[in-house]
Amino acid sequence: MTFKIPLRGFDEIRATTIGFAASHFSELEPDMTTVRPFFVLSSRMSLAAQMLGSTMMAALIASASPAAAQATSLEPRVKKLESEMRAVQRKVFPGASDRFFEPEISAPASAPAPTGVSASAPLTDILQRVDTLETQITRLTAQTEENGFKIGQLEKRLLQMEEQAKAAAAAAAAAPAGTGAAAPGAGASTPRPATPGAAAAASAAPSAERVAAVSKIEKPQSADAGEDAYLYGYRLWEAKFYPEAQAQLRFALEKHPRHKRSSYTRNLLGRAYLDDGKPSAAAKMFAENYEKEPKGDRAPESLYFLGESLIKLNEKPKACVAFTELAEVYPDVAAGRLSDRLATGRRNAGCK
Repeated sequence: MTFKIPLRGFDEIRATTIGFAASHFSELEPDMTTVRPFFVLSSRMSLAAQMLGSTMMAALIASASPAAAQATSLEPRVKKLESEMRAVQRKVFPGASDRFFEPEISAPASAPAPTGVSASAPLTDILQRVDTLETQITRLTAQTEENGFKIGQLEKRLLQMEEQAKAAAAAAAAAPAGTGAAAPGAGASTPRPATPGAAAAASAAPSAERVAAVSKIEKPQSADAGEDAYLYGYRLWEAKFYPEAQAQLRFALEKHPRHKRSSYTRNLLGRAYLDDGKPSAAAKMFAENYEKEPKGDRAPESLYFLGESLIKLNEKPKACVAFTELAEVYPDVAAGRLSDRLATGRRNAGCK
């Protein structure tokens, strides 16, 4: 008894299976459609199935090869992206810590794929690493924007500080800062009595009329700023604007402490205090001028006006010491331009 088995759908493996069957299945009919005993048919079909399975496995492996090749071709590109990302991190955040970004971007070590793992596993790994790169780029972008905002705030603050500094400089320039040739007899002129109410005027806010009057005092403008500063103070003192003169002369000393007119300036500042009813401040300034510049042009005058200030402070014995110092240290001046004043001062102090 024989069985006929139609063979369909095996064109692609026909050559392989026929050759194998021809060499092993001697009982097959020449047309490969007839098998004699049933148990022989079963055995031979099993062998054919094994052959077919092997061939299909080979086909599957071959079909997976393009995916694996694609993953392999993407690997260098992903590594390049990761390297560039690390370079960007070092550029944007040199020396930054892990609080802002990961020091290195590295794909997790993948264990060898076990037998039977899908050929898409390499692609999945690459996609995960690309996602990691996108996350890092997003984080860097946000941090860069935040840094840009902070830098903008700092620049704005610096501009404000510069404007404030310019405003302060403009205010200082608007303050009495004039100069000019010093009046030769300024230090030796006759002392003026303190104007009644001068102290009160100094402490009170100046009236509009006083401000207008002070603004009429001409500010010298020359190439010597120190000279101009002293002369403007002298003009204010001469006009009996004592508080304004004091402020201007202090300004001149602060800006030009080593100017050739510094002895004139300190002496005139002491006189502005004395004429303003401030003998204590005047005495300190006269003593300072004498001690700092004993050879200064106005050191003799400062000793004389120191005695006058001490008389007003009811320190007549000390005033006599100042007058004696003047006569001994500067005998020519004491016998010359200050002779009359010195005699009057000694008499008022009761000096022997």
